[in-house]
Amino acid sequence: MDSATFRTKVLSRHLHNPQSQQSLIQSSTCLSYSPPDQSEPILFDTQKMRKLMDGHHWEHRDMVYKLITQSELFVPRDRGGRVFVSPDYNQSMEQQRVMTMKRIEYLVRHGVFDGFLTTDELRSFAIADALGSYDHSLGIKLGVHFFLWGGAILNLGTKRHHDKWLRDTETYKVSGCFAMTELGHGSNVRGIETLTKYDASTGEFVINTPCESAQKYWIGGAANHATHAVVFSQLEIDGKNQGVHAFIAQIRDTNGEICPKVRIADCGHKIGLNGVDNGRIWFDNLRIPRENLLNSVADVSQDGQYLSTIKDPDQRFAAFMAPLVFGRVTISSSAVYSAKIGLAIATRYSLTRKAFSITPNGPEVLLLDYPSHQRRLLPLIAQTYAMSFAGNYLKRLYVTRTPESYKYIHVVSSAFKATLTWHNMRTLQECREAIGGQGLKTENRIGQLKSEYDVQSTFEGDNKVLMQQVSKALLSEFVSARKKKRPLKGLGLEHMNKPCPVIPSKLTSSALRSIDFQIEILCLRERDLLNRFSAEVAEYQAQGVSIEKAFTLTYQTAEDLGKAFADLAILRTFLEAELAESTGELKDILSIVRSMYVTTTLEEDAAFLRYGYLSTDNAAVVRKEVTKLCGELRPHALALVKSFGIPDAFLSPIAFDWVQANSWSAVRN
Repeated sequence: MDSATFRTKVLSRHLHNPQSQQSLIQSSTCLSYSPPDQSEPILFDTQKMRKLMDGHHWEHRDMVYKLITQSELFVPRDRGGRVFVSPDYNQSMEQQRVMTMKRIEYLVRHGVFDGFLTTDELRSFAIADALGSYDHSLGIKLGVHFFLWGGAILNLGTKRHHDKWLRDTETYKVSGCFAMTELGHGSNVRGIETLTKYDASTGEFVINTPCESAQKYWIGGAANHATHAVVFSQLEIDGKNQGVHAFIAQIRDTNGEICPKVRIADCGHKIGLNGVDNGRIWFDNLRIPRENLLNSVADVSQDGQYLSTIKDPDQRFAAFMAPLVFGRVTISSSAVYSAKIGLAIATRYSLTRKAFSITPNGPEVLLLDYPSHQRRLLPLIAQTYAMSFAGNYLKRLYVTRTPESYKYIHVVSSAFKATLTWHNMRTLQECREAIGGQGLKTENRIGQLKSEYDVQSTFEGDNKVLMQQVSKALLSEFVSARKKKRPLKGLGLEHMNKPCPVIPSKLTSSALRSIDFQIEILCLRERDLLNRFSAEVAEYQAQGVSIEKAFTLTYQTAEDLGKAFADLAILRTFLEAELAESTGELKDILSIVRSMYVTTTLEEDAAFLRYGYLSTDNAAVVRKEVTKLCGELRPHALALVKSFGIPDAFLSPIAFDWVQANSWSAVRN
């Protein structure tokens, strides 16, 4: 018998002899799964930390989590004794939209939205956080209806609108959308082209789409479900343009049929958020009652007189836009919760998945025990903690708003929305890579979250545009104070009234962890960049360049300044939360997390080297400190992500028993 024939017979016996196969399996060393919860230390109270991070209404979040997981609409997948959300990746766009509406109807039946617009705003934000963590399409669909449509009625309308529309909004008797964005204008709201004229003979407004670029575009809810829209339009009275105003228009009847004088088309399939029915709207001289003008800022009398106590058009436009920052508030918060989900999945996986050995013939090593893997995930966990506190601060700032605080809220919400959504996308990408090929599976959520949340970088304001708005507002306050020879007293710039901080020529680990140093280095960067930005703009103006063009030419410094403002503001919110824990193990771990946040900021922003705030030697010290902090946070990795408070059911198979989840028995079942 030749060797080829012999090997063929041996292989044949192996393939056709189950007992031989089993003996081979038993004699080999196979991977097994052991939950990190059984081996990783928990050195602080994760429930207490979770409450500190959530900031408010954690009991309402838990109520929503329980309601979802006990719903008949919650589709479980049994993976090693745990229950996981079944993602919608096998559903068509139409099926996803139907499911989103079924979920909303379920929540309405259970009274989740009772008082949503008229009672505790922080409670509403908490519920929105929880719902968005489960399904971003659900969160956005509800956000459009409640925070955009409902919020516009609440903040831009008056009692007549509140009495007529708010209760029907909470019960979903009406389904609202927010028709601001147009094909030709997104961030530049002042340039929208939809035109509304007043007909004094009938006491009606007439809304018209005069050209294709004026069609309302990306309007969430418009394609299938919305019955009414808040329409933003130029208002023309007796041939004079009074600027942008908001109107209530019915776009579907009670049977769901599109109303006469209204045309609606679907925006089509998207890279994510396909559970939201984005649509396009054209108005063909649609007539609406005079009372449908949202008139908190301006009104039109029966005989066609334009009435407003704010005579300056710029101030009037600012008054219209000021109450609408809640969109950026909710987006900022939801971005943080998305990052938490990605990090919880990637971290848990890295605490049970092993690869290679670091000694000859030694055992394989946990992914998170590699310094390089710690560098991938632990700084992002620290940044997510910092941004959780920032999101909570922004929500509190919004719910305690006054007309005098609108400018500050606009600046902070713009800075935080850009910073937190950028952080979320970067975090999800890093988590996707950190879990290797498993990140390509939609059921493991991280790739799905990337596509679902990508849009956050541009809606409610393009992030780069928002950062430039932040810098323009800071410059305005700076120039005004200098002209009037008064101290800076707004927008968090009071630190510029104090002597300029002096950074040590040689940094040490203890200095880097000092609260005083951390505040001073971030203050120094913001102070210097504001002075540089002011000087650059002034230099262009001295050359005869208009202020508008000067801003466009200095965009790089403006973006650097916007980031500097955001980082300093975020650190302050972290310190506020940390100092609330005056003693104990939470304060100790928060101190390490804060230092990780600041040193990572120093390491990653080239401005610290570019403008000389750090020498090259000090930058090297910072880099070593980040590595050292990674080692100190490693024992707390599981506890830190457990403190996110995300239900196990909202995570994914690889966050738990990834061996069983991919076993043959799981396939057969």
